[in-house]
Amino acid sequence: MASQPSDAPMAAQPGAGTVAPTVVKIVVAGGFAVGKTTFIGSISDIEPLNTEAAMTEKSVGIDDAGLVSDRKTTTTVAMDFGRIALPGHLWLYLFGTPGQDRFLFMWDDLVRGAIGAVVLVDTDRLDQCFPAVDYMESRGIPFVVGVNCFDGIAKHSLEDVRAALAIPDHVPVLYTDARSRAATKQALIALVQLAMARLRAGAASAR
Repeated sequence: MASQPSDAPMAAQPGAGTVAPTVVKIVVAGGFAVGKTTFIGSISDIEPLNTEAAMTEKSVGIDDAGLVSDRKTTTTVAMDFGRIALPGHLWLYLFGTPGQDRFLFMWDDLVRGAIGAVVLVDTDRLDQCFPAVDYMESRGIPFVVGVNCFDGIAKHSLEDVRAALAIPDHVPVLYTDARSRAATKQALIALVQLAMARLRAGAASAR
């Protein structure tokens, strides 16, 4: 799942006569080995920047990689980064959080300035999803829940996932496939729509 660091700039560098893009920051969060790196890699226009390290024997019995345990040899230790360029000089910056609980202290910096988050869920390891859900809820960050269908199989209904994670009705819960550009696009669209609705509601209440 690891890839080589990108040489692309982390910020826009407009030249003379060009229009500086508007940058929107989105966070991709979730438990260990839930598919965050794959999610960003499937839709990023640039080669994603990954900060991954080889897993060691110390992680045995602590980090459960679920269905990808036979293929999971590295883990994100800082963040993943990807970028999507949209019409109208709009850039989406995607930041993936490290999945291991011992790196939770880094999340405050990663989510600062983000319009919201996609929280990926593995239904075989729901307990590992609670920290990400609790984090977003406690800080009032708009988020959608993406149920990552490993091997293209949806094992549980969206209603069951919502109930198991105690997700409020206003939070979208949808199926996704971190390997599919089309599926990740739909998850991001759902998040942007949620964030815009939250913004409009806030503006209306301030009048």
